[in-house]
Amino acid sequence: MSSIVQVQQELLGRMDQIKQAATGPAIAPANHFSVDGALGVEGAKGIGSVEVGNQDGFRTAFADVFKAVDAQQHKASAMAEAVDSGASDDLVGAMVESQKASVAFSALMQVRNKVTGAFEEVMRMPL
Repeated sequence: MSSIVQVQQELLGRMDQIKQAATGPAIAPANHFSVDGALGVEGAKGIGSVEVGNQDGFRTAFADVFKAVDAQQHKASAMAEAVDSGASDDLVGAMVESQKASVAFSALMQVRNKVTGAFEEVMRMPL
């Protein structure tokens, strides 16, 4: 149970880091996500920055997050399949990966809903 809370706190921390980076004058490209979904901020050093208003930067960041969540879900699915087929006896590891994938997907949906809501609010603003 504590590992789920730990993953949740880690994701919330990452979201806070991204939020703080987005409010600054520039944001680093988001192609520094690892396959397991970990944000490698250290890997962004030395990479040129992208203006906040740049659509490609946001599009790339969101695409990278989608890929990271998808990779997490595939990893969880593969571990569960290995347990089901008898190739592995790591049931606890498979369940933890499944919960990580679930939390990552939930966080992604929350971010998507917030972005969609913000876009709709901007569209309703009078000119």
